[in-house]
Amino acid sequence: MPIRVLPTDVVSRIAAGEVIERPASVVKELIENSLDAGATQVAVESQDGGVGLIRVTDNGSGIASGELELLGKRHVTSKIATIDDLEKLTTLGFRGEALASIAAVAELGVLTRTDAEPSGTYAAFKKGIMIQQESRARTRGTTVTMRYLFRHHPARLKFLRSTATENGHITTLVTQYALAFPEVRFSLVLDSRPVLQTPGTGELRDAVSEIYGTETARQMLKIEGADLTPAVTGLTSPPSIFRSTRSYLSFFVNRRWIRSPLLTRAIEQAYTGWLTSDRHPIVIASVVISPQDLDVNVHPRKTEVKFRQEAAVFAAVEKAVKKALGIAPVNAVPAASVTMPGAPVQPVMTPAHSNQPPLATSPGEAPLWRVQPDSNALPILRVVGQLTNSYVLAEGPDGLYLIDQHAAHERILYERIRSQVTERRVEVQGLLEPAAVNLSPRQEELLRNGAETLRRFGFDIEPFGPRSWLVRAVPVVIRHADPTAVVSELVDSLSAGRAIPAWEERIAQSLACHGAVKAGDPLSHEEMRGLVRELETTRRPYTCPHGRPAIVHIDSKQLAKQFGR
Repeated sequence: MPIRVLPTDVVSRIAAGEVIERPASVVKELIENSLDAGATQVAVESQDGGVGLIRVTDNGSGIASGELELLGKRHVTSKIATIDDLEKLTTLGFRGEALASIAAVAELGVLTRTDAEPSGTYAAFKKGIMIQQESRARTRGTTVTMRYLFRHHPARLKFLRSTATENGHITTLVTQYALAFPEVRFSLVLDSRPVLQTPGTGELRDAVSEIYGTETARQMLKIEGADLTPAVTGLTSPPSIFRSTRSYLSFFVNRRWIRSPLLTRAIEQAYTGWLTSDRHPIVIASVVISPQDLDVNVHPRKTEVKFRQEAAVFAAVEKAVKKALGIAPVNAVPAASVTMPGAPVQPVMTPAHSNQPPLATSPGEAPLWRVQPDSNALPILRVVGQLTNSYVLAEGPDGLYLIDQHAAHERILYERIRSQVTERRVEVQGLLEPAAVNLSPRQEELLRNGAETLRRFGFDIEPFGPRSWLVRAVPVVIRHADPTAVVSELVDSLSAGRAIPAWEERIAQSLACHGAVKAGDPLSHEEMRGLVRELETTRRPYTCPHGRPAIVHIDSKQLAKQFGR
């Protein structure tokens, strides 16, 4: 095919696609413009998931009336002038395509006023061209109103998710900038419903209080690493406060909200030994670094950055968080490995579904440990006792069975829950006193989308005031668990990009985990027998719902060989 220059309208649409992916992309660009203009108040309003309307109002420096016509053009910006400016960026926006890209895919109206002008000016844009300009009353600042996103681009419109999902993205975005700029008063209204209002006091803990709740904010630990290189400051949760997803890790580099696998690993390293792999802290970490050591132009939506010295950044974040947790630096001394003369080789566990051949304890031998037999049916077992209050020991016709009591009970409860939900006969336990669940703005939007699914699993839950829900009943299987913690965890699991069917599976797994006996719980002989009898009736007794082994089998012949019989 011949090489050709693309028409202007095609170029504009491609540029818009790089910047405007969904309604939240519009909100991001407009908020960044407001902050770069020195705004101390930013109000965001959205309707129909941001497709029908997005309006961002600020009290920043405004736009001169004579410059409004330029807003529909590409590569127009007040943020940079020369190529050298890209090496020392201190603003959030810099490409000069935000308003032009929005105007290319939606109807756009801008009402603005600077201190130097006696009145405000309104300009309207269609398809990137200014079609109207007139004087209107306004105080200093700018209001940008976008309507009918992707109205003339049905192919783009069909890829958007539900209104609730798009609202969730918008809520996440606004809350992140509220954490990055605690001195700015942010407000968010979705479909005429107030969702967020931060005080703008300049205290990060005050913003956290509005977003994550007063009690969580009170317990957060201060990250004090202003003396590090790069400097790291913020708040992090004590190990007693955790979440089930990584979505509560907020990273800001020179106040730009980013997603960073590098910084995520640094946080996880800092919490090693404090939190298990399925538990994650709440972190608001702000990194201040020289612009020359940072490339913010590596991602079309500016959500990622590249550090010139990644190791130094990793070390600074890890050190600052460890200091907040009160961890004193220690020298790691490798532990010595001692093997008794003539001791047998350690047995290995081999899942039956593995594509690899079973590993032998020595050349030519069969494996000593087996996780899954060829059939799912358990043989008749006789309970012998309990090991370390975590494993049930049982004798079978072909050797010894070690049963992980928590994993086994998880399997029992999981299959019971799935059966009850399918047959619409979920056992429900009413609470003597309703439990109040306080949610972040993002969590509340997710819960509104998934409340009916939770009701199918036995939760009686209803709205109760701003960002608060009442739990009046729970599934019987978790009657001894903390209902507020369970609901919060389930809502967080919905935020991991799961569709409702996948979320239902996650709910069943989570309820089974919360309701199952724990490792370390002593069981009576009758309780152990009952556990084994119920496990025998399940469809997949050899694994827990997450796929972790629930039973280990030591074959009688291999056991005899280990003793030299």
